[in-house]
Amino acid sequence: QMWEEAIALGKELAEQYENEMFDYEQLSELLRKQAQFYENIVKVIRPKPDYFAVGYYGQGFPTFIRNKVFIYRGKEYERREDFEARLLTQFPNAEKMKTTSPPGEDIKTSSGQYIQCFTVKPKLDLPSKFHRPVSEQIVSFYRVNEVQRFEYSRPVRKGEKNPDNEFANMWIERTIYVTAYKLPGILRWFEVKSVFMVEISPLENAIETMQLTNDKINNMVQQHLNDPNLPINPLSMLLNGIVDPAVMGGFANYEKAFFTEKYMHEHPEDHDKIEKLKDLIAWQIPFLAEGIRIHGEKVTEALRPFHERMEACFRQLKDKVEKQYGVRAILAGLDERRGSRPRSMVRSFTMPSSSRPLSVASVSSLSSDSTPSRPGSDGFVLEPLLPKKMHSRSQDKLDKDDLDKDKKEKKKEKRNSKHQEIFDKEFKSTDISLQQAEAVILSETVTLL
Repeated sequence: QMWEEAIALGKELAEQYENEMFDYEQLSELLRKQAQFYENIVKVIRPKPDYFAVGYYGQGFPTFIRNKVFIYRGKEYERREDFEARLLTQFPNAEKMKTTSPPGEDIKTSSGQYIQCFTVKPKLDLPSKFHRPVSEQIVSFYRVNEVQRFEYSRPVRKGEKNPDNEFANMWIERTIYVTAYKLPGILRWFEVKSVFMVEISPLENAIETMQLTNDKINNMVQQHLNDPNLPINPLSMLLNGIVDPAVMGGFANYEKAFFTEKYMHEHPEDHDKIEKLKDLIAWQIPFLAEGIRIHGEKVTEALRPFHERMEACFRQLKDKVEKQYGVRAILAGLDERRGSRPRSMVRSFTMPSSSRPLSVASVSSLSSDSTPSRPGSDGFVLEPLLPKKMHSRSQDKLDKDDLDKDKKEKKKEKRNSKHQEIFDKEFKSTDISLQQAEAVILSETVTLL
């Protein structure tokens, strides 16, 4: 299901079929496959495998893995317990370590075998070609593929324990692992080449948590907008866990921990971070509103009371947040996501077997009830004819035509004047400007009968 990689290889093969082998039959088949791959990327939800950090400590291991850490890519839907069982079957004499802290020298120099295993989170490294926001279905592939950095976060308490609010002194000790190559690769595991650790303050942890929550809501909303047939249960649990204070507690704990005069006085350097957290709280409301709107459209009658209760909780939450942190709106983002099309365009047509362009037609006239004003006009309202090019004729033919020249010129001027009036009327009824970039010129030729 790594269709992105298949597309890249397919483009190389298409170049061979088109320009080297000239095998258009194989090329057409390959392009059909690529089209299916692109469709799969957008519409098919792929399972996300977990990644595990595995350390082999002790002199009992072979030298190529001894006292080294590796990052493994698990199988689809494989739990850590199942992965550990599979790993320990390869080393039946090894002892599983109970802690995730780096081992001491006594374990590294011992004659035994100690295996340390825990789940790590891949760090998104989006390719540079995505220079603007794209669909979550496209980004989700790169969250677990073509990754080289992984992180493991461990909570650490500093200072006195606050029984009323555990977030006030909850620090995060984050270890970053960088592998030798990107995963997945030719192997499902690669050695860790560098390790470093950073500490995340309680306020920074709150900001990160709120950002991840908002992204999760937005991503699920995008998935339901792209695929109306998705099941509603994951959306129900996510929304209810946020808007119902009896389930998760919401962000009230952040308010108690950081939005107090005492904290502001003791940490004046965190003023900008506090404002950022407030802004993230305010932005959560429009994301929730869109999610609840979609939930209301898809909810079954059996779950209607559940949805109504969730709406009531959301109304209370919305009133509280907008009163304290302001109002945010995502209308511009929605318009940009839907995209826009030009309302109309101006096109020029000429018919086969003639070098004379016939008319300029507005697309808006396609739906009009006007009848064709001349053979071959296909119902388009015509603009004045462009100057004709002189055609080479024999002198006898020119002499013969001179007799009727005056009559034809008068009829043509009368006809063109009528066309001009009709075109001006239709042109003004639309919001077309000839200076718009949508205007394009197409040309065809026609033989007049």
